[in-house]
Amino acid sequence: MEILIKAAQLLLSLSILVIFHEFGHFITAKIFKTRVEKFYLFFNPWFSLFKFKKGETEYGLGWLPLGGYVKISGMIDESMDKEQMQLPPQPYEFRSKPSWQRLIIMLGGVTVNILLAIAIYIGMLWVWGEQYLPTSEVKYGIVADSVAQDMGLRTGDKILTVDNEPVEDFFKIPGRIILDNAKTIQVIRDGEPYTVNIPEGFLAKLLKHQSPDFINARMQFVVEGFSKESVAEKAGLKKGDRIIGINDSVVEYFDQFRALLPLYKSKEVSLKALRDSDTLSFKVTIPESGLIGARTNPADQFKFSEKEYSFFAAIPAGFTKTWKGVGNYLKQLKLLFSPEVKAYESVGGFITIGNIFPSTWDWAAFWGLTAFLSIMLAILNVLPIPALDGGHVMFLLYEMITGRKPSDKFLENAQIVGMILLFGLLIFANGNDIVKLFR
Repeated sequence: MEILIKAAQLLLSLSILVIFHEFGHFITAKIFKTRVEKFYLFFNPWFSLFKFKKGETEYGLGWLPLGGYVKISGMIDESMDKEQMQLPPQPYEFRSKPSWQRLIIMLGGVTVNILLAIAIYIGMLWVWGEQYLPTSEVKYGIVADSVAQDMGLRTGDKILTVDNEPVEDFFKIPGRIILDNAKTIQVIRDGEPYTVNIPEGFLAKLLKHQSPDFINARMQFVVEGFSKESVAEKAGLKKGDRIIGINDSVVEYFDQFRALLPLYKSKEVSLKALRDSDTLSFKVTIPESGLIGARTNPADQFKFSEKEYSFFAAIPAGFTKTWKGVGNYLKQLKLLFSPEVKAYESVGGFITIGNIFPSTWDWAAFWGLTAFLSIMLAILNVLPIPALDGGHVMFLLYEMITGRKPSDKFLENAQIVGMILLFGLLIFANGNDIVKLFR
């Protein structure tokens, strides 16, 4: 069921992004009285799931969910309609329009994707506001996994700054470390200030780790709820109890409890818990799974900051959030082309993208991820690669600067080369996903 929910969110998000992107090309073409022959969500080789024609444009739904397209008359695109290009140019065709109009049409898709991200962020800030965990509120320090420990962090460290710059939102610290290729982290360790010097070249290891959870906020184990067939609930534990020990071992924090629990699989233990001012003991047989069926909730232990926005206050905040998103994604692309960090080894396809969606349907998370993907789609499409919008823009800028238009034959060959590159990248990214499944 979790896979289906993630897949449904991915499909809906991509459908929204494709429709808006192609609408950007469609509406700008219409503004300049350029004929649009087809407008399709998803590709339709051999057949369409359905289609209808209104005016001069055929609208339809393809069966191959790898994107979508608009077919603009007189334009060399993925349709490779060479017959049309051999006929004399018509006034309504793309090739007959001035170069500045063609440039606007080609930038229409990425422009609408950026505007969509802005609109989504404005709506999210207006409806839900912002909630984040201030770094100063992580009062028990961090839980550092093995990669974070190799980096020099220790469980219990209280992070102050990254490269001597404060990070207000605790959950943005991993991104700051990775995207800014941080060199130092300032912490409080055992009550004293301490500087962690990140080892040279460690960024490659962090990217290969592929998880932002190499640091987490440390928590006490205050029971917030139980799963079905919970052995802890059957033993008598209640919501609000704080587990503080297993047999003779004191466990002040949840990570300590989780580390000890597998040692007692299929054994009876005495769980000690604090209820109000009383210390109670419960006899529990730990199942083979090593889980007692109790959960905790960070929201019960930390003071999250919340900021509400009026509609008009959300507008500039939405622009700012989009601008920061563009900057962060450009930093990710920079890492991708860095041979030192080998970020290309972490490139993923549809499985990777699908996995960033939550396993339960959460509209706030869905729209936040859709806005991020809209920014990503805009930036990737504007890269100067033939077959992408950026490739067409590159040739148009060449024409506008030199006054010479590349020949149709050259543009056809460039389109073929670009499509081969894109299919190669698609195979590589999704191949990476498949390889990861078997690791």
